[in-house]
Amino acid sequence: MKSPKPSFFNHPQILKFFSVASLIISLSACQTPPPPPSSSISSVPVRKPPVIGIALGGGAARGFAHIGVLKVLEANQIKPDLIVGTSAGSVIASVYATGISASELQRIAINLDEASITDWANPFSNKFGGVIKGDALQNHVNKLVKNKPIDQMEIPLGIVATDLKTGDAILFRRGDTGQAVRASSSVPGVFSPTRISNREYVDGGLSSPVPIRFTKQMGADIVIAVNISSEPADQDISGTLGVLLQTTTIMGRNISLFEMPLADIVVVPKLSSMKGTDFKSRNTAIIAGEEAMQQQMDLLKKKIDEYYRNFR
Repeated sequence: MKSPKPSFFNHPQILKFFSVASLIISLSACQTPPPPPSSSISSVPVRKPPVIGIALGGGAARGFAHIGVLKVLEANQIKPDLIVGTSAGSVIASVYATGISASELQRIAINLDEASITDWANPFSNKFGGVIKGDALQNHVNKLVKNKPIDQMEIPLGIVATDLKTGDAILFRRGDTGQAVRASSSVPGVFSPTRISNREYVDGGLSSPVPIRFTKQMGADIVIAVNISSEPADQDISGTLGVLLQTTTIMGRNISLFEMPLADIVVVPKLSSMKGTDFKSRNTAIIAGEEAMQQQMDLLKKKIDEYYRNFR
């Protein structure tokens, strides 16, 4: 009697295939399936930290107070994301923008020889009558910043000067750092105006004594404004130069009234007894800056917290 032919499903190779397939399916069923992607993770936005900008105002030797402000910010682990300076503020801003610490900046300031930034001119030999040329200041600043141009600083930097012909405030974001600082610091009657690209520039304090609007323009979410301007009542108005400087002080104070409300934090070091020409009181100014910034730290931290809460 003949054996029956094996059917398709009884064929040995087919049976072997189904046996292996069954084993694979069984093993797969025993494994824990991966959890589905969580929609909640992808829907939570990443909190972007606020861009903190600091606006350093003008005030000649009183500008050493800016260093104290920067020291307190660093002590609280806050370093500005951008920095803008006018006049004396532009000197501090440009050196700090290279990436050095506030303590190192203080060391440089304490060792500063006033003669190294003063080059006397014959006021009768030029049409503007400045008694200081400004070359020494320009060269000294460029030495401190290692000849880095404005647009190559570690911290984005802005320097404010005033166009002598139009009276407009001009923000320098590129070019020769020392030259821009010289322009920003060219107090009429004291410094000769600075010529850049066929235009004459003078002290930035004439148009933006504390450059808050430019700090916002550069992208700051939170602006710390440091106002070291003198009060007119505290000034010596004797002599022609005294009257000229008093005129500048009055003008700067009135302009500041329009710009100051734009700041989130206003820091005003107590420097009423310090004259702008008093380079010997630099330590006193630094301490005044520290004390003034320390008084504003709680408010600054509150502003930062508010920024995070309002972030969408």
